[in-house]
Amino acid sequence: MNAPTQTEQQLHDALLTIDTHIDIPWPPGASPFEDGPRRVDLPKMRRGGLGAGCFAAYIPQGKNDEAGFQAAYERATAMLRAIHEMGEDNGDATRLPGRIATTVAEIETARADGAPAVIPAVENGYALGLDLNRLDEFRALGARYMTLTHNGHNQISDSAVPRKDLGDGPELHGGLSDFGRTVVARMNKLGMLVDISHVAKTAMLQAIDVSQTPVIATHSSVRAICDHPRNLDDEQMDRLAESGGLMQITLVSFFLKRGSKETEVTLSDYVDHIDYAVRHMGIAHVGIGTDFDGGGGVVGFRDASESAHLTAELIRRGYDTQAIAALWGGNFLRLLRMAEEKTTK
Repeated sequence: MNAPTQTEQQLHDALLTIDTHIDIPWPPGASPFEDGPRRVDLPKMRRGGLGAGCFAAYIPQGKNDEAGFQAAYERATAMLRAIHEMGEDNGDATRLPGRIATTVAEIETARADGAPAVIPAVENGYALGLDLNRLDEFRALGARYMTLTHNGHNQISDSAVPRKDLGDGPELHGGLSDFGRTVVARMNKLGMLVDISHVAKTAMLQAIDVSQTPVIATHSSVRAICDHPRNLDDEQMDRLAESGGLMQITLVSFFLKRGSKETEVTLSDYVDHIDYAVRHMGIAHVGIGTDFDGGGGVVGFRDASESAHLTAELIRRGYDTQAIAALWGGNFLRLLRMAEEKTTK
């Protein structure tokens, strides 16, 4: 991968770039304030010109019982607090913090001030248990979206990837559960985006119908290119676009090329998925969600410090500045604004 030219770098630096899905290590490991082994830390964000990232409290699926729900809830709240620490300034000049941003206005202000925006999120509604009030707690801790499931069915929704080790059959609810529909409605009222990455196709289509705000796939890729159940097929992409939703293309190698390792997949392969989604859905419905530190990374775009490489490849593919700005964050901000407006009505 050739380094970006001066012109390409200047265009990248002028953009508000947003990665809509980044995991954090748990238990906490390398510091986000140091340029260490994490794919995304604050120094890499600054070096790569990544203006904002959605940092997800990832909750692995366990048994759908009270003990499992409680453990998941405790982990989610602890992880959201750890994400908040990325915005804490302790006065150490060598430990430059980011800026916790939970609204569009705060994201844009952080950008204007030159601070990386840190947007909290929750991955796997398993952490709610059967208590809707926990959604309010997550929102109070800054979460702007919640992924309904992960791998394995939960109390909210069927998953695209059932877990035989947890006793899963092909489906549990026939899509969303009754509780899941209530969860979606509550998320709408709280201004949280409904993330349908990881959910079964039936549940995804039902979520589109139930949600009053367009839904988002924060980290999924194109099934027509790579036939993996975690990816979206053409029908799902059509419905997502028709409803005003977003598909954020993920950087996980085996969602880009079936069975491939990171070293076998390139940035060009990644942009092939972007190209397909843009042709199929329109530029207004596509964006970037790498899943760095959760499996994301390919040759040419291994971590946040190489974010400008993506901009350069998009330029070389013929995307203009307006289109690149939409892909890199404009579309996501539009959807966040829509969600915020719902809370004021």
